Amino acid sequence: MGFFGFLLLGLLAGAIAKLILPGKDGGGWVVTLVLGVVGALLGGFLGGLLFNAPLQDFFSLQTWLLAIGGSIIVLVIYGALTGRRR
Repeated sequence: MGFFGFLLLGLLAGAIAKLILPGKDGGGWVVTLVLGVVGALLGGFLGGLLFNAPLQDFFSLQTWLLAIGGSIIVLVIYGALTGRRR
């Protein structure tokens, strides 16, 4: 998967993670989407490290689940660091 495919995947994964974890976040949707890209990177790294998962296919369910899971992890950490209240 190329750079732009990865970027698009991260942006969409961040948006989906935000739908799963609603609430008030500082920074708005731009920060959420940037955190989604970071989360997709984290999810891909952990997936490759723990599960030896190949992540070259954009339309793979495994790729999307790892990206969304990584985005959720990053959003939870960001919320804990910034003091988000549920």
